[in-house]
Amino acid sequence: MTEGSAQLVSVIVPCFNERATLERSITRLIDTDYGDGITKEILIVDDGSNDGSVDIARELDDAHECVRLVSLSPNRGKGAAVRAGIIRATGSIVLIHDADLEYDPADHPRILAPILDGRADAVIGTRFGGQTHRVLYFLHALANKFVTFACDLVADLNLGDIECCTKAFRKDVIDRIEIKEEGFGVEPELVIKLGRLRNEGGKRLCVYEVAISYDGRTYAEGKKIRASDGLWALWCIAKYGFVPMMKSLWEGPRGKA
Repeated sequence: MTEGSAQLVSVIVPCFNERATLERSITRLIDTDYGDGITKEILIVDDGSNDGSVDIARELDDAHECVRLVSLSPNRGKGAAVRAGIIRATGSIVLIHDADLEYDPADHPRILAPILDGRADAVIGTRFGGQTHRVLYFLHALANKFVTFACDLVADLNLGDIECCTKAFRKDVIDRIEIKEEGFGVEPELVIKLGRLRNEGGKRLCVYEVAISYDGRTYAEGKKIRASDGLWALWCIAKYGFVPMMKSLWEGPRGKA
């Protein structure tokens, strides 16, 4: 890819019960300029919403040529929504962006730049890299650091925020990742499997990290993440990372015997 060449970016927007924020979120996304020669398709993946979000998404689909609605039913989880979006994406780059207002699409040009200019095959955002972010829960930050450390260990990466929801991939790269998680476990699963791809033979994939701004919500404002999701993230790290790693270490010496 060369900077300034014509590129289509597929922006996947998983959505579950985001009636209060969806229209403004998509409008901001439509209005964001990705640069000369860069166009976007926006895939709103409604994951069985029951608050009227799907009706708003349908109106946006009708009103804007660049918006497409993918409707899932019943509710299955963020991983299922991301997977459905990837299958339907037609762009050479896939970018994941949440339907709430916690993440600012104004950061997208910086996220996309390392892929567009050929430096990176995937870019992971970080909310803790020096950009403006809303200060919220101490225990959430502590848990995020632990989950990120554990995930980095098994993925052989040095990312600062694996739970950041802003992630971008070359389409041919993310097509090689089989997403099995239905819910929030998709975040560590994607990172671990990306790390595994990076370390496979042949041309090594290049992963970049880019700092983004963050306007996090409180639970009263609609935040959905729960303590159980943090525990599930650790289970996913064990399932997709530690267990295969230990199996490889165990089979290595046995194979040489």
